[in-house]
Amino acid sequence: MKALDFLLRTRGRQRLHWTDVMSYAYLMVGLFVMFAPVLWLVVSSFKTESAIGQFPPTFLPYSQKTVAVEGHAKPLPLYKATLDDGSQRLMAQASRMGIMATMVDPANPQDTVRINIRQREPVNELKFAWSNYTDLFGKFTFGVYLWNSVFITVVATLLTLLINSMAAFALSKYRFKGQKPVFLLIIATLMIPPTIILVPVFLVINEVGLLNNLWGVILPAIATPTGVFLLRQYMLTIPDELIEAARMDHASEWRIYWRIVLPLSAPALAVLAIFSVMWRWNDFLLPLIVLSQSQHFTLQLALNSFQGELNTQWHYLLAMTVITLLPVTLVFAFLQRYITTGIASAGVK
Repeated sequence: MKALDFLLRTRGRQRLHWTDVMSYAYLMVGLFVMFAPVLWLVVSSFKTESAIGQFPPTFLPYSQKTVAVEGHAKPLPLYKATLDDGSQRLMAQASRMGIMATMVDPANPQDTVRINIRQREPVNELKFAWSNYTDLFGKFTFGVYLWNSVFITVVATLLTLLINSMAAFALSKYRFKGQKPVFLLIIATLMIPPTIILVPVFLVINEVGLLNNLWGVILPAIATPTGVFLLRQYMLTIPDELIEAARMDHASEWRIYWRIVLPLSAPALAVLAIFSVMWRWNDFLLPLIVLSQSQHFTLQLALNSFQGELNTQWHYLLAMTVITLLPVTLVFAFLQRYITTGIASAGVK
């Protein structure tokens, strides 16, 4: 009820104020622009290959109805045929020669008639092609691609949180010579596009022998200037008195970092975790240059390999795209409340 009262809240007492109308219109347009393509993608992933290619396209997964006819090994497509006398009958198409089609009555296979293809309309039915998803695990090594993506995302996120939080702890709670230049040098790397350093990264990975290895995708990206900056700004808000009190109790620096600073930085760590999951899961360029063997492909590379030069299996491609969206969506849904808290506390916009 509170959510409904919030949605129906108006600025005017009795009727909608013009600002309410403009706000609702703006929100509806934004909702449509953001979610309409995703909704179309999800619905299209349940279409058959023929339904995806039909024109004009339909929003729901309609496909042509088929019927088993005696004397034919495979089900035949069903049509509403208009005969020469003007009557209409449901008939199956047995064969087609040019613009003429041979139609057969499913109930009486001996009853056949030849009509122009313009005299028949396909009979469609709402049909969800669940095989688009089930075939992925049977026809393709989808499980291997999924495991590679999950392994890279989980390990890279854990290492990113550890490395960036240690750097942020040192830059926020220690006073040493060159502290600010080091921090500015880290922040300055934000202005370098990742594509600029792609060749040096490839050469280093090649020298250490991590080509066609999942660690070759994980290790180059675990230290991020965004993560160091976000966590440092949040750790600056942690009172130094807590750390001084821990040192007076003879706590080691590692114990202070692990037992005091990290738990208090949970909102900022959650934000960085969300960003890291999105970066690693959707990463395409770095895996493309590091991984060239199909058994090491991530889901993003597998999606790219599905696009052939002459033929693309769009029904499988759309189903796999929906599956790749699920982890990021779930992570964002469960941790989205930490985003505003962490970003507001860290002062990041």
